[in-house]
Parts: sequence; structure tokens; C-alpha cells
Amino acid sequence: MIDFKGAHYPQSVILLAVYFYVRYGVSYRDLEEIMAERGVTVDHATLNRWVVKYSPEAARVAQKRKASTAESWRMDETYIKVRGEWVYLYRAVDRDGQTLDFMLSKRRDTKAAKKFFANALYNNGIPKRITIDKSRSNAAGIKEVNKIFKRLSIPIKIDTVCSKYLNNMIEQDHRFIKRLTRPMLGFKSFASAAATLAGVEAANMIRKGQLGQLKCGFRQFAELAG
Repeated sequence: MIDFKGAHYPQSVILLAVYFYVRYGVSYRDLEEIMAERGVTVDHATLNRWVVKYSPEAARVAQKRKASTAESWRMDETYIKVRGEWVYLYRAVDRDGQTLDFMLSKRRDTKAAKKFFANALYNNGIPKRITIDKSRSNAAGIKEVNKIFKRLSIPIKIDTVCSKYLNNMIEQDHRFIKRLTRPMLGFKSFASAAATLAGVEAANMIRKGQLGQLKCGFRQFAELAG
């Protein structure tokens, strides 16, 4: 359950603003105007605080509630600009295009890949295979995970498939995320970028129907608050 203690606006108003921002891709100035047209006077700085505070919580609950995914994964990273610098958004979907996991990283190396895979395995279980592009760091990250399995005497080995063709699915999925973040006019800090992107990913899971039969998207988002 998301804690709204101390909030000066109704929970429904806060959630509507956060959902609208992470689902439809608008600037905070635009969202301020949209809320005003609905009779809610709230400045863009407050809207930003809401998104940064509540988006990660919604994503955490969505991760727990999403439907089971397939054992064949597609993994890749894309670029996000923060304070004029490029950082890396690691993402994975299954063979059906369902979102598995995501992680924003300041670096694109074996350590970052290993951390991403560790989180993805914890949240989604162990896949039979992971398809990647020709990234050496991603291949090395999977190799490190397999080494850990071996040290722990776990009789499992994740197969690595390098195929740009098979990875077209996640590259197309990247485009949806980038289409939403473009009107946001950039991020001022790594923390705010990570929080906002978590909300975008949660809204994307709802759009894909991963939290159950799709009804009203906002209603499903609001249900994440408990």
C-alpha cells in the first residue's frame, strides 16, 4: 500500500496527475494547465514531487502483481539524457513482449549488466535463455550469473543467444518509452529520472494488460495504491 500521509491533496487527484504524466508524455507545465482545466490548482514543482515520490512505489507494486512471464527473454539497453549527459536504461521483455524488468544506470559495463540480471532474476525467476545483441558487457553479465549458479551448486545454466533480429521486439518496446519521455524535456537528476521511468514502465505494463484484463488504465494504476 502506498502511503499518502501528509499529502495536502486527495489521493485520487495525486494519482490522476501521476498517471497522466507517466502514461501520455507531457511536460509539467502542460500537466499544470490540464489539472487547472479540471478545477485543480497545483504548480508544476508539486507535480514533479508527486511523480518522483509515488512512481517508484506504483512500479514496485506492479512488479509484484504482474502476470507470469515466459522463460525466453529479450534484453537490451537504450539511452536517456540526464542533465545533458547520456545514461543507460537497461530493459528486458519476454518472447511475448511482456515487460520483465528495467534499471537506470550511469554506466554501461559488466558490473551494471550483472546487477540488472540479478534484479531481473529475483523479480521474475530464472529463464532458459536470454537473447541479447552483440554487447560484450551483457554477455559477460550473464556469464557471471552462471558462475554464481555453479559456485552455489545450482544445476542451471542460462543460455545466451546473440541475435539482432530476435531483439527487434525489445527495440520496438524502447520506442514506446522514448516517445513518452521526449515531451518531458529532459531530467534534472539521475534520481528523478529513475523514479519517473519507473512510473512510465508501470503504466506500460498496464497498457500491455500485464496486471489483468484491461479496463480503465487509470483505475488499474489507482489500484496499485492499495
